[in-house]
Amino acid sequence: MAKNAGVVGAAGFAGIELVRLLLNHPQFNLSFAASDAQAGHPLAEFYPAFTGVTDAVFVTNEEAEQTNVDVVFLAVPHKAAMTLAPTYLERGITVIDLSADFRLKDPAVYEQWYGVAHCATDWLAQATFGLPELFPQEIEQVAQIHQKGNPVLVGCAGCYPTATSLAAAPALRHGLVAEQGLIVVDAISGVTGAGKKATERTHYCFADENLEAYGVGTHRHTPEIEQILSIPGRLVFTPHLAPLRRGLLSTITMPVAPGLSASIEEVQSIYEDFYDSSSLVEVLPQGQQPRTASVCGTARAQVSIAFAAQGQALVATGAIDNLGKGAAAQALECANIVFGYAADAGLQAVAMPV
Repeated sequence: MAKNAGVVGAAGFAGIELVRLLLNHPQFNLSFAASDAQAGHPLAEFYPAFTGVTDAVFVTNEEAEQTNVDVVFLAVPHKAAMTLAPTYLERGITVIDLSADFRLKDPAVYEQWYGVAHCATDWLAQATFGLPELFPQEIEQVAQIHQKGNPVLVGCAGCYPTATSLAAAPALRHGLVAEQGLIVVDAISGVTGAGKKATERTHYCFADENLEAYGVGTHRHTPEIEQILSIPGRLVFTPHLAPLRRGLLSTITMPVAPGLSASIEEVQSIYEDFYDSSSLVEVLPQGQQPRTASVCGTARAQVSIAFAAQGQALVATGAIDNLGKGAAAQALECANIVFGYAADAGLQAVAMPV
């Protein structure tokens, strides 16, 4: 039996991508797409790609809260989700949150990086982190809770943490990386990662034909990456903005463990075995590098691993679509697992070839 789903924050880039995916999903029906600013207007009026596909109209957040659905996706700004999520959970509705509000387990760390006290710490303690390839047992546990008729809360991983962690985790978890020393991440994102509202950095005239670093040493995804990879205080994370609509590439340089004797072929085998059961993460053959264009529009990730500095460092690289595996598609992947469907149900497998 199909389940009913709603999207709050549906007019934003991640939200409208979720709408697109839900409209083609074999098990979820889109019940509402909520946006106060666009309420009463057809989706196709703001996003012409929906012309002739759906006559759905944006509804208000208040109307959304009064609609009975099985799952709600929150594609709202940070700090808003922790207020909205309890209103649905208390009505028995499962919540899949795309913001950062339920990612960081320590509310003090959240307050430090987001500048506001967490107002839903009880739910934060119950939230499951949404990065299924790295935390499969956790997402399966909440799926079991859900099967018993209880609502559950999933806080999906951010875009930079997803690409970075998928690329680096196998090396770290298999002891290939020194337990001391800095781990350096240089990551590049398309402009949609900054959200729908244009700024002096993301306005076309400033972003086109330009590359720049931002949030150097201060980006909010720093503690999330450290939490996922268990590397507190060791991360040097520098994000960059590229003149792309969508796509994210992360390159991670890690010092090798002292005395490591593994060959690149052995390291490659570790990576391939690590993701052997994953339908959405592809380890590229040795010598090949991930490309954002190869995952555009999909929930897939590409990763690679190589030695550098005469074997003193490992360089892992990960590519995702920041709106796909970095946001909407990852949220839908989590919902699939929670509701007992195949992880990749309704998710596009093939990127645009050109």
